[in-house]
Amino acid sequence: MTSLLIHAALGLLSIGVFFYLNAYLFKGSWKGSGVSLLEGLYYLLAIGSVCTGWYFNVQYVQTYPSEASWIHFTKMLFTNPAAGSGAQDLLVTNAVLFPLWTMTDGPRRGLRGTWIYFTMSLVTSFGFAMGLYLAAQERQVRWLRHSVASNDRRDARLLRSIAEPGV
Repeated sequence: MTSLLIHAALGLLSIGVFFYLNAYLFKGSWKGSGVSLLEGLYYLLAIGSVCTGWYFNVQYVQTYPSEASWIHFTKMLFTNPAAGSGAQDLLVTNAVLFPLWTMTDGPRRGLRGTWIYFTMSLVTSFGFAMGLYLAAQERQVRWLRHSVASNDRRDARLLRSIAEPGV
């Protein structure tokens, strides 16, 4: 159970880092700053995913108290061909495609600290991290739309840096 508590603490820390890095999206009362229906759906699915995953993680640790580890857990994913098929999909998507996607596409959209989503997925759940990424992306689209419309100087500099990377 100690490992679950450590994972929970690291998960909460990663969520805190996410909100710190993206504070500009959540403060102020800019037009469109409320939670949209789509953004809310992403949050709801993310929370459902992490809760369901943690339910099974607790079951795993209680069932295999002396064997519980990352290696044992990963081996358990491949206990039969059907499980192995889903497991390889999950591992390739979470460990390779997800970080490539968020760390490439996120900065193109102006998101900050996009490395946090992969890190978060390791200690919360893949579905939670992806849901949070999609929610942040949805909020970023609205924030950029507002920033262009308001012609705020600080926001305009950020928009220029997004449009002209490396400048």
